Amino acid sequence: MDNALEHFKQELGSIRTGRATPALIETVEVEAYGARSPLKQLAAITAPEPRVLLVQPWDQNIIKDIEKAIVASRSGLSAAMMGEQIRVNISPLTEESRKELVRHLRQKIEAAKMSVRNLREQAWKEIQEGRRAGLIREDDKFRGKEELQKVIDEYNKKVQDLGEAKEKEIMTV
Repeated sequence: MDNALEHFKQELGSIRTGRATPALIETVEVEAYGARSPLKQLAAITAPEPRVLLVQPWDQNIIKDIEKAIVASRSGLSAAMMGEQIRVNISPLTEESRKELVRHLRQKIEAAKMSVRNLREQAWKEIQEGRRAGLIREDDKFRGKEELQKVIDEYNKKVQDLGEAKEKEIMTV
């Protein structure tokens, strides 16, 4: 379940808000050295200003490839080379785009909750199989079910809280 929560956190990081964060572009796939690699493996990414990201490639030979990949990856991002760096400007979000991002966020929240539910089903099946095999007593089976539900509720609350915080961040002008 920790893996599901970590995956959800990573997905939240990739959802754009009004502020520039390196997570917005660190997973952009760049064609370099004959293979596709995430940008975070090819360059340092910093956010010196609220609406600006600076990308400092470790190898200057691929700077044009990085710029091209950033421009192709998302709307609302413009990249410009400045010497040995790429400056990525993040345009402000419109009300309409904020609402669209919130809708997208809610889909991600629901997908994370579904993932947790699937994990619950797997764990419950294991408990039931343990009971059938005689490894678990009947009362332990139901105690396990109650404890499992407590853990599931805790993870669902974490997902919901993270989602609400992200929604608030998106809607902040």
